[in-house]
Amino acid sequence: MADITWELFDKQVAACSRCDLCRGIRHKVPGQGDREAPLMLIGEGPGQTEDEQGLAFVGAAGQLLTRMLAAIGLPREKVYICNVVKCRPPGNRAPTPEEMEACMLHLRMQTYLIRPKVILLLGATAARATLGPDVRITRIRGQWFERKGVWMLPTYHPSALLRDESKKPQAWEDMKRLRAKLEELQLYPAEEEKEQGEERKSL
Repeated sequence: MADITWELFDKQVAACSRCDLCRGIRHKVPGQGDREAPLMLIGEGPGQTEDEQGLAFVGAAGQLLTRMLAAIGLPREKVYICNVVKCRPPGNRAPTPEEMEACMLHLRMQTYLIRPKVILLLGATAARATLGPDVRITRIRGQWFERKGVWMLPTYHPSALLRDESKKPQAWEDMKRLRAKLEELQLYPAEEEKEQGEERKSL
């Protein structure tokens, strides 16, 4: 992938018709954020608001995600956020294994370009796409996995927390694990944590 560039990635996503998800959408949603961030967040796929705006995690789940990041002292603009699939599945359903596989080329390119040190896997789809098709988010959430020098932490998708608030304490524990790993690896300046320390609170 020596010739991979962001320009090539953007053109590839814009022209992609590798599966039928590209039909009937308003916008492709490749992802956005700090392209040099040490932390990458991967979710499932765009929802209605994301499809309308062409941006990842800007609906209700995205607003919760922003608060989750702020609670551990991370400004959202200093991470990179994307999804396994770049087009909205009809009715916000989960993407099929075939759709996920068709879109993996894009995700692999993003990961290559960003070269994150840590990846937060948001929900079952992201966990299966990255760690294996047989993993169950309820069994592996909160556990660290290391792949080729990259640390990966599965946790619940923010939309799952909106549907079931009883999961929020577990998600909060996962976010604290994430913060601890970032500090251990010295990936974000300590000043950022101090500046937003007063905002920290349980989800």
